[in-house]
Amino acid sequence: MAESFVFDIADSLLGKLASYAYQEASKAYGVYEDLQEIKDTLSIVRGLLLDAEEKKDQKHGLREWLRQIQNICTNAEDVLDGFECQKMHKQVVEASGSTRMKVQHFFSSSNSLAFRFKMARQIKDIKGRLDKVAADGAKFSLATMSLDPGIIVQRREITHSHIDSLDVIGRENEREEIVKLLMQPHPQGDGVGDKSLCVIPIVGIGGLGKTTLAKLVFNDKRMDQLFQLKMWVCISDDFDIRQIMIKIINSASASAPTTALAHQENISNFDIEQLQSRLRYKLSGQKFLLVLDDIWNDDRAKWLQLKDLIKGGAIGSKIIATTRSNSIATMMGTFPSYVLEGLSPQNCLSLFVKWAFKDGEEEKYPNLVEIGKEIVRKCRGVPLAVRTLGSSLFSKFDLNKWIFVRDSEIWNLKQNKDDILPALKLSYDQMPSHLRHCFTYFSLYPKDFGFTSVQITKLWVALGLLQPQDGNQKLENIARDYIDELHSRSFLQEFEDFGHFYYFKVHDLVHDLALYVANDECVVVDTHTRNISEQVRHFSIVENGSLDSALFPKSTSVRTILFPIEGVGLESESMLDTWVLRYKYLRILDLSDSSFETLPNSITKLKHLRVLNLSNNCKIKRLPHSICNLQILQVLSLSGCMQFESLPKELGKLISLRQLYITTKQSVLSQNVFANLTNLQTLSFEYCDSLELLFDGVQLTSLETLIVRSCGSLQSLPSYILPRLEALLVIDCKSLDLSPPENHTLQNPTRIWKMTFLHLQNKIPWLWTLPEWIEGVAETLQTLILINLYELSKLPECLTRMTRLKMLHIAGCPRLDYLPSGMQHLTALDDLTINGCPDLCRQCQPHSGEYWPMISHIKGVSIGEPGVEEPSIREPGVEEPQEGGVSESLFSNTDQLPYLW
Repeated sequence: MAESFVFDIADSLLGKLASYAYQEASKAYGVYEDLQEIKDTLSIVRGLLLDAEEKKDQKHGLREWLRQIQNICTNAEDVLDGFECQKMHKQVVEASGSTRMKVQHFFSSSNSLAFRFKMARQIKDIKGRLDKVAADGAKFSLATMSLDPGIIVQRREITHSHIDSLDVIGRENEREEIVKLLMQPHPQGDGVGDKSLCVIPIVGIGGLGKTTLAKLVFNDKRMDQLFQLKMWVCISDDFDIRQIMIKIINSASASAPTTALAHQENISNFDIEQLQSRLRYKLSGQKFLLVLDDIWNDDRAKWLQLKDLIKGGAIGSKIIATTRSNSIATMMGTFPSYVLEGLSPQNCLSLFVKWAFKDGEEEKYPNLVEIGKEIVRKCRGVPLAVRTLGSSLFSKFDLNKWIFVRDSEIWNLKQNKDDILPALKLSYDQMPSHLRHCFTYFSLYPKDFGFTSVQITKLWVALGLLQPQDGNQKLENIARDYIDELHSRSFLQEFEDFGHFYYFKVHDLVHDLALYVANDECVVVDTHTRNISEQVRHFSIVENGSLDSALFPKSTSVRTILFPIEGVGLESESMLDTWVLRYKYLRILDLSDSSFETLPNSITKLKHLRVLNLSNNCKIKRLPHSICNLQILQVLSLSGCMQFESLPKELGKLISLRQLYITTKQSVLSQNVFANLTNLQTLSFEYCDSLELLFDGVQLTSLETLIVRSCGSLQSLPSYILPRLEALLVIDCKSLDLSPPENHTLQNPTRIWKMTFLHLQNKIPWLWTLPEWIEGVAETLQTLILINLYELSKLPECLTRMTRLKMLHIAGCPRLDYLPSGMQHLTALDDLTINGCPDLCRQCQPHSGEYWPMISHIKGVSIGEPGVEEPSIREPGVEEPQEGGVSESLFSNTDQLPYLW
């Protein structure tokens, strides 16, 4: 059953009701008392929600009660959004100074008097509905629980150390690698105290076989020779120091000689002082191996407390810790984390056959084995998934049942408590409530989709999912923190940090989990979709031909419409009209890759719209002027709209715009377009062949990212009016001079830009070295990408002063044959790729090249073959084996740019 996110929504609503801005607005429009009563009632209800979440499967009607509260809270957020819409509209009217506009505003439904009556009516309706539902909750006998939104649910069962190695397939190499680590001395040298206690973390997603691998190592005969004492402790419940001490003592006693067992004491009643004394006695002078299985604790103070209690063993004692969290592994480990990978396809098939057939039985059913090979692919190397699907087909020889399993999503199949989805859901249940809610929206995208942090942040911001800890925290930074935590919990893979943004994918099985928990909230529409619930709030369309108007819900609850797959878009203007008129509370309308000539004027009714994506529309020529009334619109994309003629003259009314992506046939853009866009953070010009001038002197004091691609007539960049610029991408601009204008001198360039990301690529003429202003960003730059700059022959000496540089990618620069001396000083640089630079590649060859001593300290190095001039460029997300494990630049394929940013 899908999750309910009513706690998150109620919490968010209470935060808004308590904010100064909403309280002042409610006083101004005479609805303060009603909103305070809603706040008081909701505060009481919120205290019951956690108990309701836990009991929703046991008590009849409780799910419906939760659904009603969620609907009321969602409707209330829509009403409160009206305050923001009104505020922005009033701000635009006052700033315009236009008498005509003020008269129109007076006679519209947006004037203060009409707005007051409308808000009062809607808020009284919300209040009445909430009071009724709150009263109905009394019949469920719910208890007020702690308001910590992290709901703790049942964990996996306690593990033990026994294993039959004959039952394990495909972990021999991993066992040998861990055994070798156990045989190594402490990385800092053997000694006393902390230095005698090594911790080797094994990390990976649920079901990958971390515990199985630990068991294989624990029971290896070499361990009996290496360690005097072996102990196995499962920590899957709360990290209670007292209980862990008891488990360690009991495990130590159990592994002692038989004669000692007769003298075991009942220690469950010992106080903490007696326990620590007994623990030290058990471990004193013993070289021990301790397995701490299934660690969830991320409190470093607790870990240090436990570590202090168990570090009294002999020199060479070791701990193996299994965890799903990279951050926990880093916190505990003294060795680098051992990141467990999936099984090979061959081993997965062997394991599947073992669970699906009796010994030798598979030989009778070669047709089923062939289908089994296809089933195994969806398991993506995760043994528990293989076991789950294999065991579900045990002794079933009906071809249709095998085909059903092959063609079904795992989340649609029956799951026992020890199967893969319950195992993965443990990780999900441990996340904070706000993070669980954000995670579900990965379900709107297809499997193997390549995400960027910029892209998913747009969605989270538009839906109001990000929760700042203080008023000054940037939403983008909060989103990065959320993504960091998801990565730490092993939910993300193929993760690459490009400094200004992340690129990653979601593991297929984790995607199945997202579908499972979001089923009532989100839906993916394809040609097989026959019904969409009226409760659905977010849908994405992934196949052309799946747009039957009768299919889509008629309720106004829809908040998100996406077309996430390249080439799949909307062609029906009548369908667009229906959506715009029906879903008046839309937050996100993504119509990328669509093909209609214009938007309907009724777009102005989408007062709550935050994101409007029209990218890669091959027919659209203009926007209706009514679009300028969407005062809380945050993202507008016209990237790749090759027929687009000109921007609306009053686009500057969109004062909430944070991101603007433009393709236009205009040669000059009006100052009015940018003058009032004081919140603009990202600005992109792509395929603007006629564009000669940017901004025309307008100061863009909030702009952080500037993208300029395929603007063949553009001659210069206005660096002096971009004081906060952090990321610059310049690609295929044949007339562009990257030097500052003649009448402008960079007297103090470090105050001009705070750049962390620079990407230069293709047809940038006369660029034999990087522009002089690179000196001014040497102390801040973290990512430098140079691709297909055929004239580039020299890198600046200031490169060696870029002490914050983490990534340097150089590809397709055949004249470049020189690295500045002092590259060894770039201690932060951990990702270096050089390819398609014949002489430079020769000089950087591992161990033999003259530059190798300067770059050998870098963690990830990928050097192309000497003498090969053309770079080997992959598309984003396509893995290719590389020396040092580093892939080519994500931006090698520039057709992906609209989706990346």
